[in-house]
Amino acid sequence: MEIIDIPPADARLTTELLPVLRELRPDLSAEDFLAVYDEGHPQGLRFTAAYAEGRCVGVAGWRTVANTNRLRMLYVDDLVTAADARSTGIGSALLEHLERRGRELGCTALHLDSGTHRRDAHRFYMRERLTIRAFHFATELD
Repeated sequence: MEIIDIPPADARLTTELLPVLRELRPDLSAEDFLAVYDEGHPQGLRFTAAYAEGRCVGVAGWRTVANTNRLRMLYVDDLVTAADARSTGIGSALLEHLERRGRELGCTALHLDSGTHRRDAHRFYMRERLTIRAFHFATELD
């Protein structure tokens, strides 16, 4: 397995990463994905992909965040493994890679949110020794 960062404007974003990312974000269009990355990259947004046998099988969108809670943390926006590659170690490898990157970047923690309906993902995170530390509250803005 190879885990690599994919820069903005790389054609693989839409041809290889987006199909996997859509398993988590099914309504994400190519245009919106590229626009978010163009805007988010200067703010620290990165996309990392896991490849097995030349095929993208996992995607992580992440950034470092400075806040008063953790000072500096690696925040995972997206973490998804292709459905046909689940339970093969891809998710664990991506998570381990992100933890290592966080340490290299001087982060004190790795955080992510997971939708309340994603029970399989929750089991995976708990198996990987992540704990539920907070509730995430939200409201839609007009």
